[in-house]
Amino acid sequence: MLFLISKRVLAACGTVIAVIMLSGTLIHLVPGDPVTAMMAQSVSATPEAMAEMRAKLGLDLPIWQQVLLYLGQVLQGDLGTTIRGNESVATLLLQRLPNTFALAVSGLGVALAIGIPLGFLAAVNRGRIADTAVMIVAVLGVSIPAFWLGLIMMQVFSLKLGWLPVAGSSWRNIILPALTLGLTYCALVARMTRSALIEVLNEDYIRTARAKGLREHEVLLVHALRPALISIVTVVGLVFAYLLGGQVIIENVFSWNGIGRLAIQAMLERDYPMIQGFIVVFAISVVIVSMLIDIVYGFLDPRMRHR
Repeated sequence: MLFLISKRVLAACGTVIAVIMLSGTLIHLVPGDPVTAMMAQSVSATPEAMAEMRAKLGLDLPIWQQVLLYLGQVLQGDLGTTIRGNESVATLLLQRLPNTFALAVSGLGVALAIGIPLGFLAAVNRGRIADTAVMIVAVLGVSIPAFWLGLIMMQVFSLKLGWLPVAGSSWRNIILPALTLGLTYCALVARMTRSALIEVLNEDYIRTARAKGLREHEVLLVHALRPALISIVTVVGLVFAYLLGGQVIIENVFSWNGIGRLAIQAMLERDYPMIQGFIVVFAISVVIVSMLIDIVYGFLDPRMRHR
């Protein structure tokens, strides 16, 4: 098990370094001169000011030197400073990161609370009306855009019924965006849970357990659940990664003060250090989640511990 953990940690560190280096080159992929784009609407966009901004961002250095310089800064916890307010990018992101994680975890909880029971219901009643109904709901959930569902829920529960606030950062404000994200991704959880459980229920040891006279709930919970959890854990990791990236729009719809909303503001203001910092923080979060999922695999399936 220690071999698996050390291997995954080393792989995660290598991935993070690669992502930092790629994000360091992001500014060079922007068409035209990024300094001109950032200062296009500034009244102080003189050649001297633009040259000073270019030197501040390190754009007057060779590309390879800029990438290595940015890598060294990030490894020291320095993501640079914002263009507009001259504030620390790392500080601003760390202030908003707990809100983003709270929303992602809440959305994941809703998705699992709804998706796993629906997947079990569909698998146990394969080919019946309940299975068809769950699959129809799953297809609708995948097809409906999250931002449209969020606007509908805001219209119904906030404006019409007045049960929940429209925007803010209190615990009541997280309910609608969490429900929106959870209902969007519970369809994926339900379909994968159904597929994983159907595959397990066709195994010989399940038929043997039933032949011994075990009750159906004992067969499902004791013999079928743990093997199916391997696929379900995979879905949990994927959904959580989707939630971290996909809630950028939801944060803006519900005015939730997370890093996604901060990233949209940075894009509108052409604040490239903030955009780069967002990419680095988001990538590191996804890599950490993926590493933890791989470690959980080792506990669920002993065969994974030596791979």
